[in-house]
Parts: sequence; structure tokens; C-alpha cells
Amino acid sequence: MIWYALLVAAVAAERLAELVVARRNERWSVARHAIVAGQGHYPAMVALHASLLIGCPVEVWLGGRPFVPALAWPMLAVLVGAQALRWWCIGTLGPRWNTRVIVVPGLPLVARGPYRLLRHPNYVAVVAEGVALPLVHTAWVTALVFTVLDAVVLTVRIRCENRALAAATAMPTPAAAPASASAPA
Repeated sequence: MIWYALLVAAVAAERLAELVVARRNERWSVARHAIVAGQGHYPAMVALHASLLIGCPVEVWLGGRPFVPALAWPMLAVLVGAQALRWWCIGTLGPRWNTRVIVVPGLPLVARGPYRLLRHPNYVAVVAEGVALPLVHTAWVTALVFTVLDAVVLTVRIRCENRALAAATAMPTPAAAPASASAPA
């Protein structure tokens, strides 16, 4: 159980690193007259993801979930793959990646990296992680509940993101930002 708690803590630390990157990228985007959309669903998304990180060890502890190597090792591989895909997305989008729906008017859609294969590859990583992290230690209730609720949140999120991207790519690029705001902070 201790090693599983450490794994969940590592994923939580990774999430905190994402928030640092997102905050920096938000400043970059705002300096370029970004449009922020979908603020209504964001708190639900944050709460759901925090619940995943809490639910995994709690279910294992309270439910006495066993460690099943035949399930754990493949799920750990899926979890590692999900993290790699997420950071590939972050690297590909650069300062345009964010945990919020923030788009800079006039910028074309990114069509390289994982985005040449899928429109929303980061959400593939989210879904994979939401299944794999709990199942590393057979927390199947957490995996099931997260997956169902995440499907609802992602349906809202993807619609919101698609509308924001369509609107922003149709707009002309705003006047150049001042030279001091041209580099990510």
C-alpha cells in the first residue's frame, strides 16, 4: 500500500507541475489577447481529478483491495504511457497548452505531434490515466466512477473547446503584443 500511495503522490506532483506550466502559459496567452472560455465546468473538472487522486488510496485502504500483479503491471505501463502522451501534448502545444480553455485569436490549429493523429490527444491521456491509476491496485470502483463522471465532463469540455477554437481561428490575429510580453514568463 505504501508504494501505491507514493505512486499516487507522484501523479499528484505531476499535476502540480502541470498547473505551474498552465499558469505560465496563461500569462503568455493573456498577453496576446486570449479568450478564456468554459469557466463553468472547470471547478467540476478540478474536483473530479482531485477525487481520483484521493479515491485511489482510500478505496485500496478501506476496501482492502489486493495487489494483483497480472493487472498492476499492465496498468502501470498504461499509466506511464498516458503521462508520456500528456507531456508530448504539452511540448507540442508549447505556450498554447493549458488546463483551462484559453485560445489566442488568429492562431492556426496545431497539426503536428500527436495532434496530427487526433484532435484531442490530451483527453486520451486523461481517460487512460483515469482507468489505469486506480487499477494498478484494483481500485475498480474509483476507476468506474471516475470514468463515468469524466465522460460527462469531457463531453462538456470538448464541446466548449471546439467552439472556442473555431471562434478564435476565425478571428484575425490581434496587434502584436509589446516586446516585453513576447516570450513566455
